[in-house]
Formats: sequence, C-alpha cells, structure tokens
Amino acid sequence: MLPGVIYILIPATLTFVIGMLITPIVTRYLYKHKAWKKRAGKIALDGSEAEVFNGLHKDQEVRAPRMGGVVIWGSVVITTLVLVIINVLFPSPQTDMLSFLSRSQTWIPLTTLIVGAIAGLFDDLLTIRPGGSGLRHAEAGSGLAKAGLALRWRLGIVIGLSFIIGVWFYDKLDVTAINIPFVAPLEIGWLIIPFFILVSLALFASGVIDGIDGLSGGVFASIFSSYTIIAYIEGQNDLAAFCATIVGGILAFLWFNIPPARFYMTDTGTMALTLTLGVVALMTDTLGGGYGIAVLPVIGGLLVITVLSNIAQVLSKKFLHKKIFLVAPLHHHFEAIGWPGYKVVMRYWILSVIFAFAGVILALAALG
Repeated sequence: MLPGVIYILIPATLTFVIGMLITPIVTRYLYKHKAWKKRAGKIALDGSEAEVFNGLHKDQEVRAPRMGGVVIWGSVVITTLVLVIINVLFPSPQTDMLSFLSRSQTWIPLTTLIVGAIAGLFDDLLTIRPGGSGLRHAEAGSGLAKAGLALRWRLGIVIGLSFIIGVWFYDKLDVTAINIPFVAPLEIGWLIIPFFILVSLALFASGVIDGIDGLSGGVFASIFSSYTIIAYIEGQNDLAAFCATIVGGILAFLWFNIPPARFYMTDTGTMALTLTLGVVALMTDTLGGGYGIAVLPVIGGLLVITVLSNIAQVLSKKFLHKKIFLVAPLHHHFEAIGWPGYKVVMRYWILSVIFAFAGVILALAALG
C-alpha cells in the first residue's frame, strides 16, 4: 500500500512546488498588464446596482488581478508534462508509475481541465479588457455578465463539452447506470448523457463560491482530496494521482490567495475545476466500481448550498417580491450581517473538511 501512496503524493508535491515557483512569474505578468476589472461594482438581475455586495467588495475588485487560477491548472499541466518526459527519457517501472497520464483514467479529466481553463481565461480577458465595464449581474449569483464572455456562450461550452464527454462514456465506455449506496444501481441507459450535462451545469453554477479571499481554494482542495482517496480505494491510481496534483496546485494558489489575496481565481480557475470535478465524479462511479456521483452532493455540500441560496434568492424576489438573504450567495450574506471575511472563510474551510470526510465515509461504507 505504501508505495502506491508515495507515487500519488510525489506528483502532488511536485505540483505544489511548481505552483509556488511559477506564481511570481504569473503575478508579475498580471500586475504588469493590470489584469483587473477597470471599473468596480456589480449589478443585480433587475439592472440596478447590487448595493449590498458593492458595499462589501466594490473596492476589492480593482485591488488585485484576476486569472490567478492559471497557477492551479498551469502547475498541473506542467507537472503532467514533466513526468511524461521523465518517463520517456528514463523509462523504468518507477517513472512509469509516476507518470499518471493514461488513456483509461486521466486523458478525459485533463482535457476537461484544459478546455474549461481556456474558456474561463477567455472570459477573464474580455472582462479586464480596456474600456470594459466589468459589471456583472451578481447579487443573485446568476453569473450573467455585461462584460466578458456572454453567459450563453459559457453555457454553450459547458453543455457542448459535457455532451461530448457523456456520449464518450455512454458509447465507448458503456456507462449506463449510476451507483446508489446500499441499493441496486440505477440503470438509465442513454439518459446518462443529459444527466451528466445537468451535473456539469450545476457544478458550473457553483463557481460563484469564488467570492472571498481564500474561500474557493480551501473548499475545492477538500473536495479533490476526497476524490483522491476515493479513486485510490477503487484502484484508479492514475486518477487518484491526477486529483492529488490538482490539490497541490490549489494549495500553491491558496498560499497567495489568503487575505489579502495577491490575485483571484476567477473563471479560468472555477470553470476548470468545476467541469473537471464532474468528470472525476463520473469516473469514480460505475466505471470505477464506486459511488462518485452519489457522494458528490455530500462532498460538495458547500457548492450545493451556494447554488441553492442563489436559486432561493431569485425565486423569492420573483414570486414573493422580497429577498431571503441580504445578498446571495450565502457566504456574502454572512459578510452582510457582520461576519469578517476571514471568519466566513475559516468556517467554510471547517465545513468543507466535514463534508469531505462524510462523503468519503459514505463511499467506503457503500463499498462494504
């Protein structure tokens, strides 16, 4: 058991080191090119100013650059390439185990990570372009934008990519069911394709958790750590190593994202992570003989809460003509009632670890 764990932890450690090394380069570039919104402030769904949110964060939006998520996926990609090159130049059983890039386990999630990162990066570049207002509909967390890549295009990317992946899992890998803990698998046939699209859209919507310095990094680190354990238990060592490298990249990012943040994750990070998470959850389900999809709402409990708080806020304003929260998503509501940002972040970190442990325990219990 120990050697297997080592071959998973070494890539994760290497990714963290690479992330720490490339951060000064990324930071220098982002500050040199003033990669932040040129106009602070966000607007609500009805077109009015999001007064509560702007009162909390308006000045911070032009304090630090966007696109810090480059550190996460950049360090993962570099680590992957480095280990592949080492294995090619110095082939051995050890270097082969360290090189986790494999067609059966990591090609799809790595491709998803890169596609999501590029799409998010393009959106970030449009948001910070000179003359762009940078205003976003955000009070209800819809993600609708006045600047940046239009929502319909981002949704199109998510749906298109998820459709291709869903078809691949259904047609090439014969994935037609979802494992449910303690009961028989739920056979849904070709409906696995639209189901995966819905999962991806829900995870994409949860990207709004990137709202306070250090918040999203800590939450996503716990989530991918959980799937590292689950994949390893299922014997998917390459996938486990891949998830571990993501954790390493996130921790390197988080080192510089704690208050006051040197940069923000923004869409190039959140789109990469949320879309990849959906793939990892599907790969650790029936394909890996586990329950990756069923435990996703548990492990990602804070993501679920974030999305539900947005939905509740929108529905309440539309049908009851009043707000449930002072501002949505929920973490901003806690700020609005007087919690310091660091207190919200620390408590979310604690909760994310609890949800992560609960999800792993459920997965293990279901495996018997």
